[in-house]
Amino acid sequence: MSDKEITDLIDKELKEKTLGVTEQYLKIHSPVYLDGKLKIERIDREKENGIVIAYLPVDGEVFFFKVYIDTHNKEIFNINTEPYNRVYFRASSETLSLAELKSMCNLIATDGRNKGDLKGITKKAEYKYSYVTYLPNPEPDDFSCKLKKLLDYLEQDKEGIKWFVEEANGYIQVAMNIHNANGMIGGPSINRETIKRMSDLGLGIDFDLYLEGKSFLDDVL
Repeated sequence: MSDKEITDLIDKELKEKTLGVTEQYLKIHSPVYLDGKLKIERIDREKENGIVIAYLPVDGEVFFFKVYIDTHNKEIFNINTEPYNRVYFRASSETLSLAELKSMCNLIATDGRNKGDLKGITKKAEYKYSYVTYLPNPEPDDFSCKLKKLLDYLEQDKEGIKWFVEEANGYIQVAMNIHNANGMIGGPSINRETIKRMSDLGLGIDFDLYLEGKSFLDDVL
């Protein structure tokens, strides 16, 4: 299916609400339209068996509608939400500059700050350390895929990452903005293979979880 066919199929479902879950979600949240056209942030074609997943921004929120499509039958078979997931590697130092941190690894940094740089919008406080981050997979995706792709990236320079871990507090940071649909948010899981890959690099992992949006209960209160 082409991107246009997928967009048209989703647009039709949002209007006709043939799935009960579609109506349930649209009672509390809306997708984003630009100039009257449905916005799709990403179409994931990496799944097997002809399954495609489309990620739609939610108006006024940071999480996404997640639409599952069977391209063989050209039909939508499920809709739910996907958190806004950020899964990245972070290292920091109170003595090294940002340039020095970057030089310790062959990978290309996504972001970073120098010790002494001013923080935030107000610019009234200084960073007391330098830090560098690596985020190779910024597009919408589920946690497991993001963690796998991050490890794929980090393993391109194992020695550099191990240096960060030992000398610059290197670790994996996860931030998830999760739709509070019914109060049962679940949680991320990490399989044994991924744990071993992290262990081989000496990596720890830290989670920040945030609840966002309206609950289904808001519609009945």
